[in-house]
Amino acid sequence: MTKAEQITFLQELKLEYRQILLEYFTAEKYLKGKIDKFINSVFYANIPVPQIIEMHMELIDEFSQQLRLEGRSEEMLLDYRLVLIDILAHLCELYRREIRR
Repeated sequence: MTKAEQITFLQELKLEYRQILLEYFTAEKYLKGKIDKFINSVFYANIPVPQIIEMHMELIDEFSQQLRLEGRSEEMLLDYRLVLIDILAHLCELYRREIRR
């Protein structure tokens, strides 16, 4: 991929992850598919885990700033660590299955 393609791809991944974060604690019936699609994209693009964590932290910072602007508590964002754990667990499972082959 060219540098421009990489930037575009990472922006698309970040948007996908943002949707996952926003829908994670709802009854969204397509969430599992969105998570699987995100994990497959990350896996096959060989995105390192620290970059996923960085993406998560950037989005949480954006949410935090928005909540502060609205005068609301940021404490609820602590629950969003579960999303990151879930994403990383799915990614680890994909790596484990790939190693077995």
